[in-house]
Amino acid sequence: MSTDSAAGIDQDSLDLILSGVRRLVDEVLIPAEAETDQTGAVPPAIAEQIRDFGLYGLTVPADYGGLGLSVAQEVAVVFELCRASPSFRSLIGTTVGVGGKTIALDGTPEQKQRYLPSIARGETVVSFCLTEPGSGSDAAGLRTSARKDGDSWVLNGTKRFISNAPTADLFSVMARSEAGSQGSRGVSAFLVEATTPGVQVQQPWDKMGQRGAAVADVVFEDVRVPADALLGGLEGQGFRTAMKVLDGGRIHIAAVAVGLATRLLEEATAYAKDREQFGEPLAQFQLIQGMLADSETERLAARALVEAAAMRADAGTNVRREAAAAKLFATEACWRIADRAVQIHGGYGYMRDYAVERLFRDARLLRLFEGTSQIMQVVIARDMLR
Repeated sequence: MSTDSAAGIDQDSLDLILSGVRRLVDEVLIPAEAETDQTGAVPPAIAEQIRDFGLYGLTVPADYGGLGLSVAQEVAVVFELCRASPSFRSLIGTTVGVGGKTIALDGTPEQKQRYLPSIARGETVVSFCLTEPGSGSDAAGLRTSARKDGDSWVLNGTKRFISNAPTADLFSVMARSEAGSQGSRGVSAFLVEATTPGVQVQQPWDKMGQRGAAVADVVFEDVRVPADALLGGLEGQGFRTAMKVLDGGRIHIAAVAVGLATRLLEEATAYAKDREQFGEPLAQFQLIQGMLADSETERLAARALVEAAAMRADAGTNVRREAAAAKLFATEACWRIADRAVQIHGGYGYMRDYAVERLFRDARLLRLFEGTSQIMQVVIARDMLR
């Protein structure tokens, strides 16, 4: 299944965007990392800068006011953006990714016209509601129900660990619309505005890392939505939509891992060159050089795998296997690189005064969301054996 991307923009325009993101990261985001981690929220002024930069419109087609980047161009931006803590990327993550793409890929013309322009302007934040208390990795086991009632649908259920839920304006909700159905059959997608009566966003979870990115449960209690809230106007297509956007989402998260690995290596290399032991810089010791070399090799391999998957997605090719492989390899590599970065810092790497301590915690989540590493192994193997 392809991710059906936009056509993309010319290279000169992309270079301007990448240059701007690089400056934003170095001059604004990295200096705000410690405060964001301590307070658990991205400072409002920085959130406004991210909105003004146009990052919410990365993947929205140009016809609807977005930048209309291809998948390969999207990951190039993410490589740069995620040299800063992934907390900042999470502000736009579900909107440009799995949440907003449900509309861009499978929405009706009316749904696209209603939501995509405001998404591109950063005025509508979209959250993706698939995971439930009893069905995380088992996405097909969801129990949230959607019952037809005249010209409306009535939704009931609880969604767990929903990124950006406290600030979301719109929820893309997967619910079982066919009573008695099991597995992937009978699941539909609905666009539910946050102000709809019965939508209850719970208190945000207190997380280990990426503390500036709010995650909360969302309860739908007798939530009544009109018939035109059914995504694409089609019943029973929700699981297909979810899997389609998750392929693209996994490439995106793999790119996040590459960006974070790049930053970790920058920190580790700078520390190894500056820190002296036994009368010479750490960088002169071969065991340190070995850790740096292994890390750079894995980072480059991960980047190449992500870029290859993105290009195949842009070509309209089925990327289920490549997306899972990129996500698996890049996130696991990032975790190993994070561990080595702390090791190179020695005791200082365990202290909150140093960026690698914070980035180490940020890196841990990447092996869990958009599908755990173990689920990625299952996806890859099943595709190989099909």
